[in-house]
Amino acid sequence: MVDVLNDFIPPAALDQVATLLSHDSLVVKIKQERKTRHGDYRRLPNGKHQITINSNLNPFRFLITLIHEIAHFEAYKSYGKLIKPHGSEWKSVFQHLMLPFLRPDVFPNEVLPFLATHFKNPKASSDSDTVLALKLKQFDLPNGKTFIFEVPEGAVFKLYNGKLFRKGLKRRTRFECTDMATGRLYVFNPNAEVELLIEQNKYNE
Repeated sequence: MVDVLNDFIPPAALDQVATLLSHDSLVVKIKQERKTRHGDYRRLPNGKHQITINSNLNPFRFLITLIHEIAHFEAYKSYGKLIKPHGSEWKSVFQHLMLPFLRPDVFPNEVLPFLATHFKNPKASSDSDTVLALKLKQFDLPNGKTFIFEVPEGAVFKLYNGKLFRKGLKRRTRFECTDMATGRLYVFNPNAEVELLIEQNKYNE
């Protein structure tokens, strides 16, 4: 199974990943880009377990996402199906599985300190860690997109579905943005990737 991953993860991580995936009941599939997730895990009706990962991720984000999903599988095996998806059991397993990969032959030196900080208390998505997400983004292929937190206040941006929004004020962790078609207010994760269309002065000026 690990042969499928040769082109997607750092070469130095292959042997360890092969060990983690040495389960007859676990299958990994590579998917086309999905806008709402990097990967997922689920238990299939036949009792098998399936992990899917987006094919467009850079090798470092792909590896983090893969270990994130393997941690769901391992947490299920150890603690059963009644635990919270990203609760303390999953966090503990994720930390344990990820620690051996936090070394300079797997991740770039400039990323390692931010990974170490992130994995003191891993979140449901690494995208919620603004600094780490920005560090990982530098290894992406250019896509013409920018993070919400980089969009100037009052500027207009477009989502993958074509909807236009104007960026507003920041709440505690997220940004208020107004749907240009309906006037409705939505909140966005600071690391949501969007297409910046118009840079304007703050709309209250």
